[in-house]
Amino acid sequence: MTRIAFAFAALLFSAQTALAELQLLMFEQTGCIYCARWNEEVGPEYSLTDEGKAAPLRRVQLRDPLPEGLSIASHPVFTPTFILVKDGVETGRLEGYPGEDFFWPLLDGMLKAATN
Repeated sequence: MTRIAFAFAALLFSAQTALAELQLLMFEQTGCIYCARWNEEVGPEYSLTDEGKAAPLRRVQLRDPLPEGLSIASHPVFTPTFILVKDGVETGRLEGYPGEDFFWPLLDGMLKAATN
């Protein structure tokens, strides 16, 4: 029984670790109408979705320095810009907010590419 419990705990821990390594950065700025639209259409439900659980959202102000421990291809110019990072390194980017109907499939594509 102890071995089974240990194996289950190890499996659960490795699954949580795999999920924890992804993060979705949202670069935003005050007055961005597309950021406001994302906040209204997607923001309230994001953390409740499978995508939000796999890649928790981290908001970053566009003009602020990049948080320590992150490596991205280039600093965003447009808001919102969504950058998927795995272990702190950029794996995908979505510039702008094309609307809820396009956001989810594009994010799913980035998540699949990052986990394969």
